[in-house]
Amino acid sequence: MRFSRTVAAAILSLVILVLPFALSAQSKPAGSDADSAAIKKTCGDFSESFTHHDAHAVAMTFAADADFTNMRGIHSNGRADIEKWFSGLFTGNLKDSVRTDTVRSIRYFSPDLAAVDLDTVITGTKAADGSVGPARKGLMAVVMVKENGHWFIGTFHESEYPATRPGPANGAAGDSTK
Repeated sequence: MRFSRTVAAAILSLVILVLPFALSAQSKPAGSDADSAAIKKTCGDFSESFTHHDAHAVAMTFAADADFTNMRGIHSNGRADIEKWFSGLFTGNLKDSVRTDTVRSIRYFSPDLAAVDLDTVITGTKAADGSVGPARKGLMAVVMVKENGHWFIGTFHESEYPATRPGPANGAAGDSTK
């Protein structure tokens, strides 16, 4: 009986020592409300700078060594390269565009690293003939990094949703049984 109590006490002590570590390993890092607000502000600054066609301001929302991949898979690395890319867009088919990005979710991996999904809408994109194309909708997925107390875009990937085709399921007239 005395042996059982000793073993039970040892096991209980071990559980008490290990339990906090086990629970913390299972919990997800949580960002503060201030971090979430700062991430949303950086994403908003990106959208606003894009809409004002300010390539330098767009690039400043990125970390110095950031990676950017657009909807077509074209890659840029670092602020200077990202600024150069956007400068070309803003004198080309996106010179009259307006961009809106809405944060869908933020997931923290550490106090200085978060994944963010955003819904994207770009209007005013010019076709080769100068006509304005339909609104472009898609998903922007970024990894945000906190450097010196400020959140920056570390990795940026976006994908464009396929254009909705006319048909019965999308509100157009027609017979889907043919």
